[in-house]
Amino acid sequence: MITIKGYLEQLGYHTVPDETFSHIDEWLEWYQGYVKEFHSYSVYNGMNRITQKRMTMGMAKKVAEDWANLILNEKVAIKAGKYSERLQEILDRNNFRVRGNQLVELTYALGTGAFVEYLADGEIVVDYIRADMIYPISWDNGEITECAFGSYRTDTGRESIYLQIHRLGSEEGENSDAYYIENHLIDAKTGEKLELGDTEEIIDTRAEFPLFQIIVPNIQNNIELDSPMGISVYANAIDQLKGCDLIYDSYLNEFVLGKKRIIVPQSMAKIEMSQDGDIQPIFDPNDTVYYAMPTDRNDDNKITENNMQIRAQEHELGIQRALDLLSLKVGMGTGRYQFDASGGVKTATEVISDKSDLYQNLRKNEIPVKAAVIAMGKAIAFLDGKEEVEVTVDFDDSIMEDSSATIDKNAKLVNAGLRSKLTAIMELISAVKRKPRKNWNGSQKKNRLPEKTSIGQIWRIRMNRNRRMIHPKKKKIRKRPRKKSRILEFLKRIIKKCWNR
Repeated sequence: MITIKGYLEQLGYHTVPDETFSHIDEWLEWYQGYVKEFHSYSVYNGMNRITQKRMTMGMAKKVAEDWANLILNEKVAIKAGKYSERLQEILDRNNFRVRGNQLVELTYALGTGAFVEYLADGEIVVDYIRADMIYPISWDNGEITECAFGSYRTDTGRESIYLQIHRLGSEEGENSDAYYIENHLIDAKTGEKLELGDTEEIIDTRAEFPLFQIIVPNIQNNIELDSPMGISVYANAIDQLKGCDLIYDSYLNEFVLGKKRIIVPQSMAKIEMSQDGDIQPIFDPNDTVYYAMPTDRNDDNKITENNMQIRAQEHELGIQRALDLLSLKVGMGTGRYQFDASGGVKTATEVISDKSDLYQNLRKNEIPVKAAVIAMGKAIAFLDGKEEVEVTVDFDDSIMEDSSATIDKNAKLVNAGLRSKLTAIMELISAVKRKPRKNWNGSQKKNRLPEKTSIGQIWRIRMNRNRRMIHPKKKKIRKRPRKKSRILEFLKRIIKKCWNR
């Protein structure tokens, strides 16, 4: 059976070593929650070896999911000036809000992911490619410049390989500065080329930049230092994942093995002879609470109740320590995950500090995702016939400390004599200035003059000092609703706290 890597080598392309994909397979097993070498084990009970299946907490999936939700969530704003509406339409058609988040999740689980853009029947298509389908063929300073994307398909019982190669022009008559896309469809068993149908074998994109974007966690690959592929966010936390599942399995077994047992003598468990001549049990034979055991004659009529002590508290403490260590190893900081019902994920106010691991790692990991999304937006615009488009990405700042927390912090510092009142007030004012001001209608756009505004109207607007503005349709002066200044509100609150109202 031919492999994708083997077929690429036949074409003269070289990619990353096999060990890279072995690691990806291992990370995928942890992501799926079952690693055969670890979760299947046997126990010797003194007579036989009994095969057991270890329970899992599925923390690898949870960690990757949390990173995806922190980085690329529904609050992320992608803008491209006048092209924003069209760009959003294309992204919505490709289900970017859902599939993009899923791709980031798989990227942090498997180490690498990719966006790929192309035209299909006149429509712009965005593919979301996971790590085991990515085969870099050229890279410079860690950046992949040429890449192949391959997958296995089954059609009418025939397994085939579909391969798409994005390369710079190298053949005779090709532009060496432009990217070309090669499409290959081959038989997975024989390596025979199959018909592509309506798909062209070689496509000239006329683009001097790649129509794909590689995403990797912003973590140095310490497994293969020179590899352009990334590593899983839990690549260096496999032992901690094992620790979580090991303690959790013991915790669940504690309840299975520690349930109530009632020891019943065999002489009481059965009636020797029934009216029909059959042996009839007194107790339900399917009830696992009762155990019939042989006893001495003197104890024939004695029923013993056996209550095992369940070590729930010790196990819960062990699981929490394992979760704390795992959270630290995957860049979430300590205390991200709480096992007891009274805990829960920390709030933004609790998480944010000047030395918060989660905050620092979040900002660091936004960098490659932001670059990939911007490049994807420009690639979409290029395929849509728009070459000069400025794309911006604004991430969700909900993890930032809120205004109430800022006020409380400054009030405590002022009351303790660790900060002057003037410094506290200046910090509050600067915090307000960082936030976008809202228009009177509630929008966060900058105030702009109405379209088709005359010079006379502009003069009246500028000379208007009592907060009046021109309505664009009615052409008459209309009062703008007054709002209390947020600065004044903040100052009042801090002053009240500082002066011990």
